[in-house]
Order: sequence, then structure tokens, then C-alpha cells
Amino acid sequence: MVEEIDPKTGLKIRKSTELRNSTAQEYQEAMIKRVEELSKGKDPIKSTSENLIVKSISSLLDLKIKLDDMLGENKDKIHKAFENILLTF
Repeated sequence: MVEEIDPKTGLKIRKSTELRNSTAQEYQEAMIKRVEELSKGKDPIKSTSENLIVKSISSLLDLKIKLDDMLGENKDKIHKAFENILLTF
């Protein structure tokens, strides 16, 4: 940015610096690079951690379903007992 003072009003005017001829080419190369990265897919580290979280939640839900099946009719009584224990703290 270049600041100039307007002689008529005395106000500072900020002007953008002039663009180089290669600026458009640099923007184009950056956009092409980004599109190529996105077309390759997700970041492998991020997708691995997301998969780990999803798999662990899925395993916990499967465990809950199996426990509920094992408890059968006593499920509601045991849930109520746990709620009472947790509410006392």
C-alpha cells in the first residue's frame, strides 16, 4: 500500500501497489495446485483420525445394543438405578 496526501482535501489516500505482470500467472498456478490437491481426495491424516472416531463410536453403540439385549426386561430397572446413582453425586 502506498499512502498519498490529496492536495485539495489534505486527506490521506491509500493506493494499492501496482501488480506485477507475473501476479496473474502466480494466482493461476496457485489455483491449479489447490484444485489438484482437492481432486486427490482428503488429507490422509485427517481421514484416518475421522475413521478412528467413527469406528470407536460405532463400537460403543454396538456394545450398548448388546448390553441392552443381555439385560432384557431388567434394562429399565438398571438404567433407573444408574440414573439415581449419578444424580446423587
